[in-house]
Amino acid sequence: MMKLKLLSIATLTLLTACSHQQEDKYTLTSKFNSTWNLYETVEHESDGTITYNAQPWGGLVASFKERNLPVDWSKYEAITFEFAEPTKVATQIFISEKVKTWGKPGIMSLTCNFDGQDVTSVGDVGLQAADTTTLRVKRVYLSAGGASWDSSPIWKGNCVFGNWTGGFVIKPEEFLTAIKGDKLEFLFHTDLSDPSVSFHQFKTVYNSTDSTLQGNENELNSWGCATVGAGARVYRITLTDRDIEKLRERGLFVNGYYNIVTQVNLLRRDYIPENH
Repeated sequence: MMKLKLLSIATLTLLTACSHQQEDKYTLTSKFNSTWNLYETVEHESDGTITYNAQPWGGLVASFKERNLPVDWSKYEAITFEFAEPTKVATQIFISEKVKTWGKPGIMSLTCNFDGQDVTSVGDVGLQAADTTTLRVKRVYLSAGGASWDSSPIWKGNCVFGNWTGGFVIKPEEFLTAIKGDKLEFLFHTDLSDPSVSFHQFKTVYNSTDSTLQGNENELNSWGCATVGAGARVYRITLTDRDIEKLRERGLFVNGYYNIVTQVNLLRRDYIPENH
């Protein structure tokens, strides 16, 4: 009887441990088990979290290739990293050297919205830190797609951002019909004319102020700039109530670093997918 009881306890313990690691088709946590930097370490804890001891711009990384070929994520809307404790340094999600999003220190989650980006050929996904730190990742998951958007152009041109040169204004009247949850969509391509340039950025502020938009504040670095990948073609910002109030009052000023913007659209969600 004693042996049977011990066996039952051991079996229950094993099942409990395994239950922490069960994943549905959207949850990707277990796939993040290696690093880009040999001096970094990663441990999967018994409660399902990941302890990642990061070096500057290394990376907690997962490969999503199947039969050594990239996969198509166009049916998904975003990838999110949830943290078990607030981050202490800036972080970044980096997808196949094309799509990225920045997260400021002190956040509990970081989402990279695909939002028109090319995610038809995803190989590696990495979580990077701007400095030496320990990140405790609670969960990594994909969000289902299915939303469609009605698009209205509010600016067209050919604005070349060099080293913070250029810039343009969108007038307040363009935001009179905007509502919370609408998105600003910037159509652009990165300027690769200078081989010494290794990053590309947007800065969006309420016109004639130094105040950045609230909708993308988690993506902004300490200078109020959002970083985009060298191969990016679309950047979107979800508008908050405060954004709409200020934009109707002042309009928008857009500037950046080595991007060329050709159009800005106001997007409204036509269909809201189920939450996952």
